[in-house]
Amino acid sequence: MRNWLPLGLAAALTITPPTLALAEAEPADWEAVLAEAEGQTVYWNAWGGAENVNAFIDWIGDLAQDEYGVTLEHVKLSDTAEAVSRVLAEKTAGKDAGGAIDLIWINGENFAAMKRQGLLFGPWSEDLPNWQLTDPSANAALTADFTVPTEGLESPWGMAQLVFYHDTTRLPEPPRSMAALADWAAQNPGRFTYPQPPDFLGSTFLKQALIEVTPDAAALSQPVDEADYAAATAPLWDWLDALTPNLWRQGKAYPQNAQRMIQLMADSEIDIGFEFNPNAASNAIANFQLPDTVRSFVLEGGSLGNASFVAIPYNANAKAGAMVIANLLLSPQAQARMASPDELGFGTVLAMGRLSDDQVRLFDEIPVGIATLTPEELGPTLPEPHPSWMEKLEEDWTARYGVAP
Repeated sequence: MRNWLPLGLAAALTITPPTLALAEAEPADWEAVLAEAEGQTVYWNAWGGAENVNAFIDWIGDLAQDEYGVTLEHVKLSDTAEAVSRVLAEKTAGKDAGGAIDLIWINGENFAAMKRQGLLFGPWSEDLPNWQLTDPSANAALTADFTVPTEGLESPWGMAQLVFYHDTTRLPEPPRSMAALADWAAQNPGRFTYPQPPDFLGSTFLKQALIEVTPDAAALSQPVDEADYAAATAPLWDWLDALTPNLWRQGKAYPQNAQRMIQLMADSEIDIGFEFNPNAASNAIANFQLPDTVRSFVLEGGSLGNASFVAIPYNANAKAGAMVIANLLLSPQAQARMASPDELGFGTVLAMGRLSDDQVRLFDEIPVGIATLTPEELGPTLPEPHPSWMEKLEEDWTARYGVAP
């Protein structure tokens, strides 16, 4: 989920008119898909920055090999744009088959750009057998990625929501709005920070703040060039101007990612952290990265949330095998394992009402972490702005506050 599409690459992806590639493997004929997939090797380009994520992908690979004869190779990325660049380069070179990438853990920015340019295979995801275990009518995030309709071109496999955490021994009652956070930081300088954009989590923090302080939240669902960007973002820059001098190291340095922020919390350098995973604090406590006095909280009015997706490039070499992996990710067995705080702690994309009693029991048996909020405590999930807002915010933030890494 921590991926970023550079502005130069976004521009490059607008050169040619959009065309959707025709399916080579027929998703609706699942028996044929399974037959074609057997013996294939699927190269899944996915973020490789966390041991628990890597371990879960290894487990999926073992399952795919044992049950379907599909070999899964995890190509570890620090930035999804690496995979997008590869597909774009192959298309430019005329390599329309036998591509090096079979599956991508993709985010909204990159999905929008690849969809626009016909770099994706499909539609396929709604023909997966396990798609019937989801309920898109009750969870709009399954069929719209950062407001962009998925149209069967990517398959969801995990839900995430922005959640803050604090150490109750140092901060019994945390601020629960962006305005209150700025006031608290002014009274407690140096005790808060956020990852430096364009780190995904840092950019998410900017969007959360923008949603709260903008006078026109409805504009955020439109492409940024169709809205009054200056008017919508002026309160955000004013808010950041006031906050920045009171940040850790006076805003002259920023942590590079979520793991570094956890370390700052553990070292008592900051009092508030956040992650795009409701189980992040519990996971860190279980791994002895944070003390068991840490607890999670959300801001009043809700916090940003979205689904994680996988997509198949238009020229993938192992499309059938990639669909098998995507379908396994949607299985109750994989979803329950993924949802466990001992594994990833992501929210499930499955609808409990569409599962059997035995399948529901898999989720009922998941241990609840000491710092994990209940669904009721998590409150409402706020929709992501159109992906073009993230690109523009990152660009302007870097110009105003960016520091050398």
